[in-house]
Amino acid sequence: MLTVADAAAELGLAPSTLHRWLSDGFIAGEQLTPGAPWRIRMTEQLRALFADTAPDGWLAMLEATLAYGVSRQTIMQRVKDGKLRAVHVRTGRRKGLRIEPPAPQNGLF
Repeated sequence: MLTVADAAAELGLAPSTLHRWLSDGFIAGEQLTPGAPWRIRMTEQLRALFADTAPDGWLAMLEATLAYGVSRQTIMQRVKDGKLRAVHVRTGRRKGLRIEPPAPQNGLF
């Protein structure tokens, strides 16, 4: 279990980013009581959400909203629910979330 500051340092992020993702539900955290400091369990699954490069073809948030035809909030909810896979790219010019693209459609519908 790590504090938000320690987890942010280990993942190479700003603590404010982790706080936002805790409130969005993108990552899980624990509080002993409401208002207590957040604690984050550092697991391999959590570490896998952060990478130096995105898998080929994965989309930035704006591109993902256009590809899926839904809002940013809906994309984040689907990531939170496990319906979409996402990774946070933490290096390079284009840092941020990358979302797995939709499967290609065959036929008219």
